[in-house]
Amino acid sequence: MAYAPRGFHFDLKTVLSDPSPHINLDIPVYEETLQNFLKAVNNYKNRSIATITDRRTKDAVEKKKTQDRFQKIESEISKCKVQEIELMATLEKEQAERKDAELAVAAFRRQIASLHERSATMQAQIDEYRALIASLKTAVIDKGKERSTLNAHASRVVPELHAFERLLACAIEGMEKEQLLISFRCVDISDPDREFSFILDVSGPNFKVVKTSPPLPSLPLLVDRLNITQDIFAFIVQIRQEFHRIANGEENMDVS
Repeated sequence: MAYAPRGFHFDLKTVLSDPSPHINLDIPVYEETLQNFLKAVNNYKNRSIATITDRRTKDAVEKKKTQDRFQKIESEISKCKVQEIELMATLEKEQAERKDAELAVAAFRRQIASLHERSATMQAQIDEYRALIASLKTAVIDKGKERSTLNAHASRVVPELHAFERLLACAIEGMEKEQLLISFRCVDISDPDREFSFILDVSGPNFKVVKTSPPLPSLPLLVDRLNITQDIFAFIVQIRQEFHRIANGEENMDVS
């Protein structure tokens, strides 16, 4: 309960009119009042100290909490910085990998384009080869038919050829490019085994003698006559007669 001090009053006029003036200070009351005042001051001091102590305690707790939060925030910031560095490194790595991947994709695309070009070229070659094969097959079929026809014709001609060979005393052999090798024996009386021959080209509209062994001076006249008469067998007989004349030293015969 708060102390309400009692008021100190005195009459100054009465005091001054007294021959022995004195003032009754009422010391006990004053002391009581002073003690009450000191007690109130002490209570106020204690309450203030308690309040200050409580505030300090609360402030210390809040400061500790604030420091803990600050340390936690600092730790989180440090972790975030580390994560940021790691993320930047990861980002740089991914960018480098992406660049490498883009370069690889570009290289693959160039390879694919090159392969497409090669494929198109090879396909064109394949088509060309297929056309060639088809043409060759057709040619083979035609050749087969032609060969069958020639074989059938040869089966009829061979006996006639053998008969003409016996009749003309010569051997007739087919060569490349529609040429005939015609050879004679028993021409040289001194050497019956000596061979005389000439190659007749029948591929063109006119007959040609490619080679004679031995050479015949009268060959151009004989070939001209052959192209006029178209009589191959008479021409073979005349060539044999020319070989016989040269081999045995006989006089020149009339080939006109």
